[in-house]
Amino acid sequence: MVVQQDLTILVHDSSPRYKDMRPQLQRFATLIKHPAGIHTFKMTPLTLWNAAAAGMCAEDITNTLEQYASWPIPTRAKQDIALWMGRYGLFILAGEDDAEALRLVCRDQNLLARFIHNSEIGTLFSGTLGADAVSVPAKFRGRLKKEFARIGYPVIDQVGYQDGESLVFALATAEADDAAFQLRDYQQEAVTAFTGGTHKLGGDGVIVLPCGAGKTIVGIGTMAQLQSETLILTSNTTSVKQWKREILEKTTLTDNKIGEYTGQSKEVRPITIATYQMMTYRHAENEEFIHMRLFHERNWGLIIYDEVHLLPAPVFRTTADLQATRRLGLTATLVREDGCEQDVFSLIGPKRYELPWRQLEETGFIAKVSCAELLVPMSAPLNERYIRAESREKARLAGENIDKLRVIKELLARHEKQPTLIIGQYLDQLRLIAAGIQAPLLTGSTPQEERQRLYEQFRNKEIDVLVVSKVANFAVDLPDATVAIQVSGSYGSRQEEAQRLGRLLRPKSDGRQAYFYTLVSEHSKEQEYAMKRQLFLIEQGYQYDIVKEEQLHEYGTAACADS
Repeated sequence: MVVQQDLTILVHDSSPRYKDMRPQLQRFATLIKHPAGIHTFKMTPLTLWNAAAAGMCAEDITNTLEQYASWPIPTRAKQDIALWMGRYGLFILAGEDDAEALRLVCRDQNLLARFIHNSEIGTLFSGTLGADAVSVPAKFRGRLKKEFARIGYPVIDQVGYQDGESLVFALATAEADDAAFQLRDYQQEAVTAFTGGTHKLGGDGVIVLPCGAGKTIVGIGTMAQLQSETLILTSNTTSVKQWKREILEKTTLTDNKIGEYTGQSKEVRPITIATYQMMTYRHAENEEFIHMRLFHERNWGLIIYDEVHLLPAPVFRTTADLQATRRLGLTATLVREDGCEQDVFSLIGPKRYELPWRQLEETGFIAKVSCAELLVPMSAPLNERYIRAESREKARLAGENIDKLRVIKELLARHEKQPTLIIGQYLDQLRLIAAGIQAPLLTGSTPQEERQRLYEQFRNKEIDVLVVSKVANFAVDLPDATVAIQVSGSYGSRQEEAQRLGRLLRPKSDGRQAYFYTLVSEHSKEQEYAMKRQLFLIEQGYQYDIVKEEQLHEYGTAACADS
């Protein structure tokens, strides 16, 4: 391993120590490149602040790097690690959650004095409270944290939270011969990491767990511990119904206590489940978001942001005004393609708990998955069109390569009768594939009732193959899905890749492993996009076998080994 002065870390992925190094690096760095042989990790202010929030200090990080580094760590790198880690805890926001003004305390009086006279930051203060503190209007609580993070200074919020309206309920008890519902150890650890304890303030932040590991259960466990009315925001109507079903099954709450706030139904109850699409709906671009009032409809004690990496900008803006309410973010990956991870950190909270995907696989809590990138040649006419095309059209031409259908049929024959999802980006391509293999197609325009029917038929093994658009990227509970064939995607989206593989991660009843295939047009921009898409999963320990079409017959389907 080599640490460079710009805070990048180069690691030989074939090193026998890499299996030990990777989870250590994940605590304070993120993978940014993975050319053959060398993986490049990067430490950033945000990754270092999240490490600090988890209890690490600069010395912990430099000691870890020195343990594995082949050469001495540059002095500049050590200094920058100490600089960014040292800024965590420099500013502390204190006061009562119902007070009109809060107290921002700074350990560096000279720095605070500079900010007081700053033309932008200074407008957030309402007066000085001595040489080391200023007064901040409570209404600026979220804006202050966002602005300070933007200029490189995280603010630790110790103000506390309103309890909200009480809602008394319990986790479900045993019925007849069934065992009582219990959180797994790591799920309980996640709940405790969020809610805090005697010596650690909790009430905000993000829990990062892979799809199939029970993020919904963590949310339910948190609700049960806090015993307060809760607003849950999630990605789509299917997820709304899944949340309601899980809450009814795993708690003593009854149907009349749970409201669905969607296009079909707008019930506001002690537990209300809504979608991000509803919250950001408005009649015209320059009009108000008519459903944002839901944030203030009841005295919520907790807001759960499911799939928090999808949080849209208008909800971010409203969240800035909701800092007195406990906020729990749930996600499989904190990666955001829009670069707004910093806003999640400042407005929802730091990463409170994360468990590596392969660690959960090894313990049997998620399924083993074999990953392969299959290279499909482009025909001569298609290649000629591709060469002449503009950049964006190139991506579409490569994505819609008609010869992918031939490979799909071969994979379906290999995995005959196994529950298979074919996932893609382009609707014309998906219609052609669905017709070519005589399988049902599910897209964003499929009515909700039809979606539920198709999902149910897939779960009941009445259909083996389902062709789906991006609508199935998130929050779709299909536990027996064993094979996923990705035929096209959103350019280089790491987030999408993780979510699509996540469709396969629920443990199979018979213990069988799953298979994730990505079909990529050979010698095209799709290969570049594929390398970027795979970054997050390779960081988690997955390895993609690269297979040419002519090698497909001989390609074995053994489970992926660690990188």
